[in-house]
Amino acid sequence: MNKILQLNQVRKIYATRDIETVALNNINLEIEKGEFVSVMGPSGCGKSTLLNLMGLLDKPTDGSILLNSKETDSHKDKVLSRLRNENVGFIFQSFHLIGDLNVLHNTEVPLLYRKGVSGKERRDRCREVLERVGLSSRMKHFPSQLSGGQKQRVAIARALSGDPEVLLADEPTGNLDSKMGAEIMDLLMEVNKKGTTIVMVTHDEKLAAQTHRTIRLFDGERVD
Repeated sequence: MNKILQLNQVRKIYATRDIETVALNNINLEIEKGEFVSVMGPSGCGKSTLLNLMGLLDKPTDGSILLNSKETDSHKDKVLSRLRNENVGFIFQSFHLIGDLNVLHNTEVPLLYRKGVSGKERRDRCREVLERVGLSSRMKHFPSQLSGGQKQRVAIARALSGDPEVLLADEPTGNLDSKMGAEIMDLLMEVNKKGTTIVMVTHDEKLAAQTHRTIRLFDGERVD
């Protein structure tokens, strides 16, 4: 298998004038293409920080992060933004949908920043992915008209609209009841079976047990 993400001796320190907080310490990690990996650990152990580093939303204090075997640490923000837009999709616990945009337009957002994608191609691709997540009849609805599970499906469709190699999900079922959470997990597993690499932060041992493997963090360090 090919490695899609590699973290080598990664540390992340948040410093103020009075104190330094070590969010992650000496993390070594390899994610293979096509894997579905869960990340677990108590609150404050560094799970979201790890996801932000993997998604190139933040840079490590020390160590290196490789995407498709290419180092990312020396790139400027503009290049990192392009790499992120072309390679990574994000799903958040609180959905982060734009309230005054309908479902179709919310799904289009990542492609608005993609060069060479026409308006027709963008709309066609988003209609296709909304159908894939079971929301083809809700394209003109607004977030306020949707259930929690439907909102998360829109968030997944938005993440998939750019055809990312890696999907990073931060507690994607955290705001849902168990039935809706199970439906979202089934959808993520279906997405993974079609080749998308997924890294998912979760507190739910039952969900983690359905992934290929689990990475465990405690006080910023790997303990698995």
